[in-house]
Amino acid sequence: MTVITQITVAAALILSIILPFGYYLIGEKNRGRFKTTIGLNAFFFFGTMLVAIAMMFTGTASVQAAEADAAGFATGLGYIAAALVTGLSCIGGGIAVASAASAALGAVSEDQSVLGKSLIFVGLAEGVCLYGLIISFMILGRL
Repeated sequence: MTVITQITVAAALILSIILPFGYYLIGEKNRGRFKTTIGLNAFFFFGTMLVAIAMMFTGTASVQAAEADAAGFATGLGYIAAALVTGLSCIGGGIAVASAASAALGAVSEDQSVLGKSLIFVGLAEGVCLYGLIISFMILGRL
């Protein structure tokens, strides 16, 4: 993939997320806005993808340049995967800890004997973040 194609793909993703979301937040408060938002999302995403595909087939490149480009692209995707694994697992763990810790505090305020059991559930929720971090290190170790 050339740099222009990569920029076009990134633009497709940005346009398909930001523009419909902005329309959803700013638009009218009725049921038709959901259909319009989905339509805008599909239009911008698939339209920009078609342009990216057309640009991808217009260029010529040597085999060595294509292999070097593919290796760099794979490394970049590996870093993106590691970042997504860490970020999403920490977001999920944060949501789980927020729910488990507030419930644990409520339960402990009523009965002191459930402190140990409630801490186990909070610890399990924090474990989700650690599992994501471990997988992230495994991905980075392969790059």
